[in-house]
Amino acid sequence: MATLQLSITLAMFFLQLLSGAHSSTFSIVNKCSYTVWPGVLSGAGTPQISPTGFALQPGQSTSIPVPTSWSGRIWGRTLCTEDSSGKFSCLTGDCGSSTLECSGGAIPPATLAEFTLNGAGGMDFFDVSLVDGYNLPMMISPQGGTGANCTSAGCAADLNGDCPMELKVVDGSEGVACKSACDAFGDPQYCCSGAYATPNTCKPSTYSQFFKTACPTAYSYAYDDGTSTFTCAGADYVITFCPSPSTSVKSSNPMAVDISSTGSQPTSSAFIGGAITTTLAVLWQLRHLF
Repeated sequence: MATLQLSITLAMFFLQLLSGAHSSTFSIVNKCSYTVWPGVLSGAGTPQISPTGFALQPGQSTSIPVPTSWSGRIWGRTLCTEDSSGKFSCLTGDCGSSTLECSGGAIPPATLAEFTLNGAGGMDFFDVSLVDGYNLPMMISPQGGTGANCTSAGCAADLNGDCPMELKVVDGSEGVACKSACDAFGDPQYCCSGAYATPNTCKPSTYSQFFKTACPTAYSYAYDDGTSTFTCAGADYVITFCPSPSTSVKSSNPMAVDISSTGSQPTSSAFIGGAITTTLAVLWQLRHLF
């Protein structure tokens, strides 16, 4: 039995070598002026990363080794407290576990960093998604990887103050998060559900365009693949909360998009770093496993 197990282990090792599989390191950095509590959710069928939740004080960082072919999400929780009974909760990005570590995903609205490592063609796929709303700036920066579309992506803009009132989550008088139109209204045209469950029927809205104008490389709605999905081979990744102003992509006036109506806008046909349509379908399926 031991000989058989050793043979299987060696076979898997050499298969990974042949496929170019690469184990990555995630460095999670907090450049915010406030504490952020990162949460981690692994996709179905992939190993769980430990810990699944922890605290990062301003200026702190931590590195996490990530298993080969891992998929999952990372996000930041804010305004977290622990009551006298030991129950832990956060005003934004809470995972509902009542503890520091998460046993589930982020409760919207939350900015999400999404990964599928060693996917189709041995490539890593990653994106920052505002499909479930926004609670803080976040960027993903690949380190040492290769590929025409291997570049930093995400949302460095602070949207909480400029969020449309009908989407804004407030704590007192301060905006602390920005809902998606789907979460705010539950309308199938915003949720890409029902009759709007295909790329041909679900188009960007004036609300998703608010996110896209401020954060051009982040997902603004469910089918925003063309300008929001990035790929690398053999990379490690830095996930930064509140990246420095020098990397900000915030527009001078993110409210320049008219949000007074709910009509659809044309879908962008631009593809960053070249066409990747053959692998987008695979990524889209993986993104909906959570």
